[in-house]
Amino acid sequence: MTLKERLNADFKEAMKNKEKVRKETISFVRAAIKQYEVDNREEIDDAGIASILAKQVKMRKDALADFESADRTDLIDAYNAEINVLMDYMPKQLTAEEILDLVGKTAADMGIEQGGGKSSMGKLMGAVMPKVKGVADGNDVKKAVEQFLA
Repeated sequence: MTLKERLNADFKEAMKNKEKVRKETISFVRAAIKQYEVDNREEIDDAGIASILAKQVKMRKDALADFESADRTDLIDAYNAEINVLMDYMPKQLTAEEILDLVGKTAADMGIEQGGGKSSMGKLMGAVMPKVKGVADGNDVKKAVEQFLA
């Protein structure tokens, strides 16, 4: 079953079970998928859907910071619930240790030494990001690279 088929089946299931948050979140994702397909005039594959899911999660996480500073616990709870629904469809995410390990291996391959300073940050980020596409957040990778180079 493709990711798109799974989303459609889960949407129907959420409607039957009257799971409002799950239904609305999946609906947003389905709309984003449809928008991509219309804009690009092509059928999207699972990797493309994973990319859309990652963007949806990132948008919600970015909004959480604003809600926390405004002390909007109602919106914080709602967005956390939506993030949990979206994470069900995402590939398993790398832990901070796994990201740091990957950064270390990539740096070794490139000849960048640990504690080498911020001058190599752009090169290292550019090399690591394609390797973690869909399985790690860019902010987490940035933290790991900064930690490695510090």
